Amino acid sequence: MAILIDKSKRVLVQGITGREGRARTRLMRDYGTNVVAGCTPGKGGEDVEGVPVFNTVADAQRSAQESGAVVDISVIFVPARLVKDAAIEAIEAGVKLLLLVPDRVPMWDAMEIAAAAKDHGAAFIGPNTLGVLSPGEAVIGMIGGRAESAREWFKPGDVGVISRSGGMTSSCGYYLGRAGVGLSTLVHVGGDAVLGLRIPDVALMFENDPQTRAIVLFGEIGGSQEEDLARLIAEKKVTKPVIAYIGGKAAREGTRFSHAGAIIEGARGTHEGKVKALREAGATVVDGFGELPEAAVGVLSR
Repeated sequence: MAILIDKSKRVLVQGITGREGRARTRLMRDYGTNVVAGCTPGKGGEDVEGVPVFNTVADAQRSAQESGAVVDISVIFVPARLVKDAAIEAIEAGVKLLLLVPDRVPMWDAMEIAAAAKDHGAAFIGPNTLGVLSPGEAVIGMIGGRAESAREWFKPGDVGVISRSGGMTSSCGYYLGRAGVGLSTLVHVGGDAVLGLRIPDVALMFENDPQTRAIVLFGEIGGSQEEDLARLIAEKKVTKPVIAYIGGKAAREGTRFSHAGAIIEGARGTHEGKVKALREAGATVVDGFGELPEAAVGVLSR
């Protein structure tokens, strides 16, 4: 079993006729993702990589329902200024999980998407996310690049990966794989200040996933996601071992560390505070990124 994405999930691509949408649809299908429809206003009736294109998400959903199914996930590849409308359209059409790939989505737009998702019982990942990959099952978004590379780098197994960095999501999976560690699912939660599913939300999903035995975390300065995870560990709501690395040790107040969501404000969101909270809760926190694979192997062997 994996979380969020597997072979059975029916996936829609919004913006499928654009350059990025076409390219990523091909890569997702090559890996085994069940992409059943695309959506671009005014392009209904076209075909991209063997996938039928609809004018609206509602049209795609109706077509799926006529065959006795529903669209489970929408992957959004549209310009940042159009993400809000595309996301709310999908939510109102009954799609329960969205992946918002674009960066530079306005914060207020992300907040409106969050409100709409809450009202309709939906969830979203991102904005500014590379996506989710369940080795041997399926991928949504852009993790792993070519299907051949993704299959070589990420082997099925029992360790879940959560990361605040897109590139480091792949790096975590790659180096864990070289150490002989297989993976259940890799999740890049996104780099923005306002997100859908956050680190603690994904950790709870891994906690409830029978396949996952341990969780590897790539965290960063800024925000409170890591501290919130520490609280869940301390409260025994996350009982599976957590092995973490927190980036940004040298950063000082006012520093922005690569992403909009990684900025220290006063004493909040510091490297020291995150490491202290996680260690006191019982997580294994390494001082160097290169120590993550060995630490994971050690924890699993115990």
